[in-house]
Amino acid sequence: METIATTGHAVFETALGFMGIAWSEAGLNRLCLPQHNRDAVERRLLRHAGIAEQAAISEPQWVVDLIASIKAYAAGEDIDFSGVPVDLAGVDDFRLAIYDAARKLSYGETTTYGELAKRAGHAGLPRETGAALGANPVPLVIPCHRILAAGGKIGGFSAPGGSATKEKMLAMEGVRVGPPPPAQVSFGF
Repeated sequence: METIATTGHAVFETALGFMGIAWSEAGLNRLCLPQHNRDAVERRLLRHAGIAEQAAISEPQWVVDLIASIKAYAAGEDIDFSGVPVDLAGVDDFRLAIYDAARKLSYGETTTYGELAKRAGHAGLPRETGAALGANPVPLVIPCHRILAAGGKIGGFSAPGGSATKEKMLAMEGVRVGPPPPAQVSFGF
């Protein structure tokens, strides 16, 4: 895989915790989901090749807008990230197809790994789809949290907090995963 050229990065606080992004001239190339402290996010960003320790002098307007949108999402607003430019240099065609299909899911909309594979033109490859989503460099913008396992189960999630983070993000979007709530107990009148 080729090294992605990064021109800047930012770590910022949201209602969910600290998040971070990195970008190139072509678009967003890394997004770190919430963690409890700034240093943890900074370390995650710097682990990836091409991300320099020094942030860019000034952020392009689309980056300023993206940070504001991420903060709004974390505060519970319905945000559409489908117009955010992404730089997926070095990503293979299979993953590009999966990511493109995932980006078409709107706020609160879910599908399964198998259905997403089918929508991406790769029917019968749910496990490979899950692996591709596990390597997603820009979660939230490519909304891998909206992909569920067969039978409506939560499935895996490679971000900090794992499946609990995925479930929390889905709940913010009005999606309940898991068994239905118990039936109301009769009053016995």
